[in-house]
Amino acid sequence: MTVGFGTANGESLAVALQRACPDIGLHPEHDGDLDFLRGLYASVRAPELAPIDWSEQRKREFTDAQFALQGSHYREHYPGAEFLVVEHAGVPIGRFYLCRFAHEIRVMDIALVEARRNAGIGTRLMRALLGVADAEGRSVTLHVEPDNPAQHLYRRLGFALIEPRGVYDFLGRPLPVTASATRASPDR
Repeated sequence: MTVGFGTANGESLAVALQRACPDIGLHPEHDGDLDFLRGLYASVRAPELAPIDWSEQRKREFTDAQFALQGSHYREHYPGAEFLVVEHAGVPIGRFYLCRFAHEIRVMDIALVEARRNAGIGTRLMRALLGVADAEGRSVTLHVEPDNPAQHLYRRLGFALIEPRGVYDFLGRPLPVTASATRASPDR
């Protein structure tokens, strides 16, 4: 069951994250972002496609088609999700796709342009999200490839393997004990 865009006090995740990271811009994606987002998706998939003997045009056609399929899948299976474009100084540098469910927040995707990777931006956004989740009494879950370097970040942030799911690991970061106890308290 999806709770929708509002946090417990009615604000979107984007607003809550923006408050925690005021120097990182976030806005809901719109049609004007599609060229950037397609290019970002292609850059994320580039290492995987590098050994394949296809022309650059064929690789781009493939990633454009995969981007469209992924977008359709997300919109079908994650109603109420927030599809956010990450910005720095007004320039798009990434995407952060999130969906709030009754007891969890799912990170559907987080990706940054290559020049902004490993600069702490993803870590700051994830820490801010964990703070929102703790305040709302929700766990955080995500899928990630077993060999993705982001696995190290997720482990440092307290995520653990829930189960392998095909080509992805399904990870979760449960509520800290104090947040779990607060949510379960009959007086609240």
